[in-house]
Amino acid sequence: MESRTSCCFSLGLLIIFTFITSLTNAAVQYHNFVIQPTPVKRLCKTETIMTVNGQYPGPALEVRNGDTLVIKVTNFGKYNITLHWHGVRQMRTPWADGPVYVTQCPIRPGGSYTYRFTIEDQEGTLWWHAHSKWLRATVFGALIIYPKLGCSYPYPKLAREYPVLLGEWWKRDPMDVLRQAKITGAAPNVSDAFTINGQPGDLCSCSSKETVVFSVNAGETILLRIINAALNQQHFFAIANHQMTVVGADASYTKPFTTNVLMIGPGQTTDVLVTANQPPARYYMAARAYESASHLPFDNTTTTAILKYTGCNPKAGKLPRPTLPQLPAFNDINNATAFVAQVKSPSKVDVPLKIDENLFFTIGLGLINCSRPSFRCQGYGNTRFTASMNNVSFVLPTRNSILQAYYQRTPGIFTIDFPPVPPLQFDYTGNVSRGLWQPVPGTKLYKLKYGSRVQLILQGTSILGVGEHPMHLHGYQFYVVGRGFGNFNPKTDPAKFNLIDPPSRNTISTPPGGWVAIRFVADNPVSQEDTVTVIGIQTERFEVHIQLGGKVRER
Repeated sequence: MESRTSCCFSLGLLIIFTFITSLTNAAVQYHNFVIQPTPVKRLCKTETIMTVNGQYPGPALEVRNGDTLVIKVTNFGKYNITLHWHGVRQMRTPWADGPVYVTQCPIRPGGSYTYRFTIEDQEGTLWWHAHSKWLRATVFGALIIYPKLGCSYPYPKLAREYPVLLGEWWKRDPMDVLRQAKITGAAPNVSDAFTINGQPGDLCSCSSKETVVFSVNAGETILLRIINAALNQQHFFAIANHQMTVVGADASYTKPFTTNVLMIGPGQTTDVLVTANQPPARYYMAARAYESASHLPFDNTTTTAILKYTGCNPKAGKLPRPTLPQLPAFNDINNATAFVAQVKSPSKVDVPLKIDENLFFTIGLGLINCSRPSFRCQGYGNTRFTASMNNVSFVLPTRNSILQAYYQRTPGIFTIDFPPVPPLQFDYTGNVSRGLWQPVPGTKLYKLKYGSRVQLILQGTSILGVGEHPMHLHGYQFYVVGRGFGNFNPKTDPAKFNLIDPPSRNTISTPPGGWVAIRFVADNPVSQEDTVTVIGIQTERFEVHIQLGGKVRER
């Protein structure tokens, strides 16, 4: 008996020691983010944009798995704002997630708010951005998560690493672009240029002197942390004469594979290894739009940066122009599909097999009819553009956040009657009747029981044409078990699901005129006492169209 007691006591000490050691290895980082108007010159013209600490892009946050971040945000700008930490699980910290009027009310001009959250079991590349209207166009930055002290990457030690942030630039305040679209009901104007780390690159006017340069020594391998911070656009990305080895996506490691070009959607991140195995010179890295929707206007510019080998400067004369990579055609669906199919988890993962909640959400554009012609109804056929899921166009509250209303049981802010399946079944990717083009506005939620195993089919529609719809699930990583073109077939398509090594993502796109299947466990409740989990799904690409929805005042 005495020996057993001693053994248990020793085991207890070991557990306590291990716990204390893990705490001492973790750090608490404190940051001050000041939202402020900043004059920035791009494309020969100076615009005043919202920035964090006067930086565009904003400051990179570098943490380790297990660290806690405490970020005080002070708003000296003229707009209400919140910040979202894109991809962070936010276990037990839903107040820190950031979507305006969803998890918090906005930080008003002159006000401040402190975000506090811990990185738990995540490594790789995420990012942060404003989550209120189109402030995200200029208020964003990288969130880099290193392994815990004493741990290492699952690949060889790297010589150096760089964040590569893809963005968009307008020759006017992006908030004015959004305001015009909301007034007219038409689609917003596309950007005037894409950017890499805030710079359009050599191919754009008044830009070559500020083109971003990434230095590399011949023979070394570097890590590029590629982040698509664009509001509305998927991208093809390549480096002239160099291959990339994909090793991570959305802060999850992947089975390594080599590619000449990658496709990355809005909100997604991709980690790639690049070996400098070419003759010392300068090589362009470039990104341009991937746009599968032939009916939508898009920015057709190409942004560039330079991969520069050290010691490649000529003894005399002007530097030769860098070599450009060969990028796919803007509508190369086959190339994009082939890339996505290669992204998998490194080994077998624990995919939910028994499903408790089987959800089916249709996603697409829509139109709000106007009773008479109006300058507020400049969409297709005297209408206003909108977007919907299961025929519901989400309407943000304006007097309280959904999370606060949920905690305080405040009535009238939201309802919990979001349909788990389409209210009316139809040929989703076929010739859809005009009678199905107008969604119903509402602030509707769907509640999940804590611990439930969820399968969600995201089905694109052909309303106003087919296209890819990027989707982000707040507070969760999910497994992408299947995807395909046309309408999802519940009888035959599940047999083709990857239940062995599907990729773990936080943002995914539906194929044009197709569907994607994801699975996850509802393990992130809004409070420790809850028996339910409230999840948030955000459409990355058509965020503006959701904002355009709702009631119409005609003049």
